[in-house]
Amino acid sequence: MKFIIPIGILLALGLLIYNVTLLDFSNLLEGESSIALIGVIACLCAILLLLILRTSRKIAEKHK
Repeated sequence: MKFIIPIGILLALGLLIYNVTLLDFSNLLEGESSIALIGVIACLCAILLLLILRTSRKIAEKHK
């Protein structure tokens, strides 16, 4: 589990960068851009959840 969290964060960052390149800022909610926007939001959620998991594991280690 020690290596899975950083790898997951890196994968999510890679997908986030890829999806941002697909965005058309003049029409965010039309066509391919809407799918890319959903991907950006999903990547941000995944990164946030992984950071929360990492923090909770650090707290659990200190509590023991």
